[in-house]
Amino acid sequence: MRQQLLSRIADKSAVIGIVGLGYVGLPLMLRFAEVGYKVIGYDIDQRKVDALMNGSSYIEHISADSIQRALMDGFEATCDFARAGEADALILCVPTPLNKYREPDLSFVLNTIDSLVPYLRKGQLVSLESTTYPGTTDEELLPRIESRGLKVGQDAFLVFSPEREDPGNPNFTTRTIPKVCGGVTPACQEVGVALYGAVIDQVVPVSSTRAAEMTKLLENIHRAVNIGLVNEMKIVADKMGIDIFEVIRAAATKPFGFVPYYPGPGLGGHCIPIDPFYLTWKAREYGVNTRFIELAGEVNSGMPDWVVAKVASALNGRKKAINGSRVLVLGIAYKKNVDDMRESPSVFLMEKLRALGAEVAYSDPHVPVFPLMREHHFDLASTELSAASLASFDCVLLATDHDKFDYALIKANAKLIVDTRGKFLEPADHIVRA
Repeated sequence: MRQQLLSRIADKSAVIGIVGLGYVGLPLMLRFAEVGYKVIGYDIDQRKVDALMNGSSYIEHISADSIQRALMDGFEATCDFARAGEADALILCVPTPLNKYREPDLSFVLNTIDSLVPYLRKGQLVSLESTTYPGTTDEELLPRIESRGLKVGQDAFLVFSPEREDPGNPNFTTRTIPKVCGGVTPACQEVGVALYGAVIDQVVPVSSTRAAEMTKLLENIHRAVNIGLVNEMKIVADKMGIDIFEVIRAAATKPFGFVPYYPGPGLGGHCIPIDPFYLTWKAREYGVNTRFIELAGEVNSGMPDWVVAKVASALNGRKKAINGSRVLVLGIAYKKNVDDMRESPSVFLMEKLRALGAEVAYSDPHVPVFPLMREHHFDLASTELSAASLASFDCVLLATDHDKFDYALIKANAKLIVDTRGKFLEPADHIVRA
């Protein structure tokens, strides 16, 4: 089985199944199709499947042209998981959010593998890419696959290879970002490395699925902790009347021993606000309290409240209350120059301001209409920026610093600007750092 699958991967006759056609799965599909593999995409959202089969893209940085090329190369999208048996490799790219108790929610992963298991067959590889706690692959996926009567490492193969997408970053592509891969057995590892090595420039093998799972958590916890540190430094600097962004720019001139991280209104995206809680939850099973990580999470989670307090203070200084004030939030994607709304701190800011009685609007060139979200509901469309529209708001809150914004126009016409990104370098009476 192993050699047959390796041969099919090598001669590109293997069929690749991508399960979950979002920000991770869609670029991976395009890469496999680009090098000549037949790819089947599986998703539970019929609207996504229909859009792809019509040659359309629902992700801003992925062009319709690239989808159409993939279709010409034989790509198919389907909601029919019964077709899982057609694939030689099934790569799972589904969400791993937190529940309302800030605990791991593996329902998407488990529901997906449970939907696939009845159709698994000998000679297949299953790869999980969804960020999760160490042990998920061998504790949850392994027994489910073997319940089908397949012996992992002999009849079927199982690996964990964490996604490393950075939407909107033109300097890195699916092909050029090194890919970590850990297998349940050495045979699994060999097959997984062969699969990803066919489309990724550098594959980094690790000794186990648990090591691969921990690698992804370390990458994102490293960033979360450092952002937590600089967010705390921002609060201290603000109390002292010091511009933290000026301090960071100065510190970054040191050519060794310092890496600049920048504060903001909170953490966003599908990884950094969530991943630390996956490790802290699992660590309790081993009697370990991850105090350092949890403290960083506490600081970062408190940033939206701190920003709202700065908005209230700034309005108060102009003899206005939040209640009844018109507030325009600039940028509601979680990071600049993308349309990705997952865990965006801007949305939490909007909800907190609305709860305090503000009349909230937003402007985002990447998000023309506020999307349907599981937990957040606004019936809004993006406000077009003009001298008149900016002047009509009591406060303009810069939450996500897209390059497409006309910052000179904003500075010249907004009555009050609360800047959470350090975008306005020159101090002015109507600009407040937050």
